[in-house]
Amino acid sequence: MSTLTQFDGLAGVKLPAQPVHLAIGMFDGVHLGHQSVIAATIQAARGSGGLAGVLTFRGHPSRLLRPANPTRLILNREAKRHVLARFELDFLIEQEFTPEFAGVTAQEFVPLLHRSVPYLSAIYVGENWRFGQGRVGDVARLIQEAKKVGVEVFSAPRLNHDDLPISSSRIRELIETGRIAEANALLGYSYFSEGTVQTGRKLGRQIGFPTLNLAWEPELRPSYGVYAVSVVDETGATSLGVANYGLHPTVEQATQPLLEVHLLGDTQLGPGSKLTVHWLDFLRPERKFAGVEELTAQITQDRQNALIFFEKFARG
Repeated sequence: MSTLTQFDGLAGVKLPAQPVHLAIGMFDGVHLGHQSVIAATIQAARGSGGLAGVLTFRGHPSRLLRPANPTRLILNREAKRHVLARFELDFLIEQEFTPEFAGVTAQEFVPLLHRSVPYLSAIYVGENWRFGQGRVGDVARLIQEAKKVGVEVFSAPRLNHDDLPISSSRIRELIETGRIAEANALLGYSYFSEGTVQTGRKLGRQIGFPTLNLAWEPELRPSYGVYAVSVVDETGATSLGVANYGLHPTVEQATQPLLEVHLLGDTQLGPGSKLTVHWLDFLRPERKFAGVEELTAQITQDRQNALIFFEKFARG
């Protein structure tokens, strides 16, 4: 994993006098399509002895453009950084999408980039990328404007999976409907949650299934239900488990969804532990049971189903 130099907006960028190759986009989810843009950026930078970076945005532009119905992000800011850090990038620029930035016209956009990044050599985007006030600029316009300041433009074709385009909106729908394995196939990695274990009510322990309660509040909520997961702690050790994400209607009917993980083996993890939970497969939707006895029987079955999944997973 690389160490990213991070800049808070274009105004604060300071880079060495080397050719700069810059991938630009929202990159929500950093899915396989985004990764193809980033890979092209890195390959070109290494070939020219230059620097490879990403310009992305803090918060989705829809928060400003349609505040009543903003797009909910697949990854929060920290999680997105963690995924980007897996690539051999040199720097990351996170630009706030302010009214002033939204007002930059298509004609003004490339000169703004060139002033902020003086050694800008090439820009990399997806083939459907739009820019400028009102999103009037397309790739053809980007090439036209970039040519004026001696900057090249490369656009990556959209990738397909199962004969349909890979897109953040498609992945959002898959996550929201519990099709997590399909979402993972488009992401190119397993969807994950990061958080610190909190002290819970110990209801799981009372029925023989102790859980780790993770502090995690995503913008985009996965489908409520039970999932097969793997858990990585701060030391890098991995454990297998069963996670429940939802409102726990049988025992408490929470007002906000909770993420609880029951590990399949012994553990010393507890409150204060920082964990990454990788969501691997959807086992069943959440539902209300007649009582604790019925719930306990179902959790026993969930645990068995998770073990069967992991056996198949290990065999490939």
